[in-house]
Formats: sequence, C-alpha cells, structure tokens
Amino acid sequence: MTGERNMAEEKIPVLAIMRPESYREKSEAIARDYGFEPLCVPMIKLEGIKDDGFEPFIQRVIDGTSDYVVFTSANGITFTLDKLTEDEKKNFITALKKRKVIAIGPNTEKELVRIGIENSFMPADYSSEGIVEALCPEVKGKTVDLARSAYGAKLLIDGLEKCGATVYETHVYTLSIPEGAAQKELIERTLSGEVDAFAFTSSMMVRGFMKHAENLGASEAVKEILSRAVVGAIGTPTGNTLKKHGVNANVIPDEFTFEALIKAMKKEF
Repeated sequence: MTGERNMAEEKIPVLAIMRPESYREKSEAIARDYGFEPLCVPMIKLEGIKDDGFEPFIQRVIDGTSDYVVFTSANGITFTLDKLTEDEKKNFITALKKRKVIAIGPNTEKELVRIGIENSFMPADYSSEGIVEALCPEVKGKTVDLARSAYGAKLLIDGLEKCGATVYETHVYTLSIPEGAAQKELIERTLSGEVDAFAFTSSMMVRGFMKHAENLGASEAVKEILSRAVVGAIGTPTGNTLKKHGVNANVIPDEFTFEALIKAMKKEF
C-alpha cells in the first residue's frame, strides 16, 4: 500500500498546452522545468496575411510619418518582415530605429533586440489597457501604427484615439482553429481524465478547445472536468472568454507570459 501511495504522490501532472505548433519545443521545455508532463496539441494556427494597409504602413515608417510603432507580439514582427525583400527589411529596420517602438511583453522585446531594435519601450502592463495608460500622456496629435493579428482587441485602438492619436491598424497575420485527429484526441483524453491542467493563452484558444468539445457532443462533460482541473489563463480577456463558456480559471498570473502562467499553475499541485 505504501508503495502504491508513493507512486500516486509522485505522479507527474499532465498539462495540456494548446499554443501554435511553432511554440511546441519552447513550451514543452518550460512545462518540464516546472514538473509537468506536457501534452501539446495546437488549438490555434497562425497564418500570414497582407491587408490593404500593409504597404502604407511600411511607407509611413520609412518616411518618418509614423511616430509610434506598436508590436503586440513577436509574431507581429516575424509576419511583417516575412513580407519584405531583403532591401526592404534593411530599410524598414533602419527606420524603426528612429521611431518610438512599443513592445508588448518580453518575447516581443527579445524579438526586436534580435533584429537590432534595442531601444524599444515595454509597458509594465501587457494588456490593451496598460498600453493605453502608458502612452496616453504623450500621443496626442501623433500617428500610431499597430501591426498585429486580425483578432486584436478594438479596445487598444479606441483607447489611443480617445487620447488624441491617429491610429492605423495593419493585420499581418490571422488565427484559425486547426482541425484534425490530434485535436479530437485531446478532447477524448480530457474526457477520460488523463489531463490534470489546461493552459489557455488566448481567447481564440478557448474558442478552439470548446469548439472541438462541442463537435464531439461533449461540451457539458468537458466543462464539468475543467471545473475539477487546474485551469490557467493569460490575461483577463482570456479568463473572461473561459467564463462565457462556463469555465472559471483558477490561475491568472499578474505577468502575461507563458512561463509565469506555468509557474503559477504549478503552485496548485
């Protein structure tokens, strides 16, 4: 009996990680560092897009008519540069060094440093509200460019415009919900009680997970299981989306990073 009890006590909790495939290696390493067994199944797929505002955005930065350039994720930087030729990249990065560049979160800041932008500003609060609060005192009469996904919160634009800024939003990538055997299997393993914790890093991820549960006719059963599991969310908007789907997040860390989320979730075990 003692041996059985010790084995149960030493069981490594299984953590569902649903970030895009490109984050798999890094996410698994962080999860293992904090004592989880990672189960990586993407519930979000990233796809580059080029909207009508892309060329004007690049031109404003190069011409110097853009005062502030805001990147809300490292993906925003990557998908912006992917659309440029080598010469255009060089000119764009050179021009960025003369603008005030805002990095939302440490990963975005690291990506900017990697391409040679070392003087970016990172607000202490990585939310839309935090960006508006940090920039509001200085953006009146200024031009602000946002390069982000097609699912960015409108709150950021509205807030900056209320502060007197002219805001341009450029969609450089979009998010979709992947469909496949892996996604179905995650729901099935959830239903069989094999998953102990769930890390939700965006509202889109919540919608993807719940959509796959619904496809299997298992929405209510999954909600019941989540009510007994450790559920973590990055940011209040993600937590609110979970709530709309009838799920309460146990953990919403003050710092909006994946590692901070996993560290906080580990404390629940």
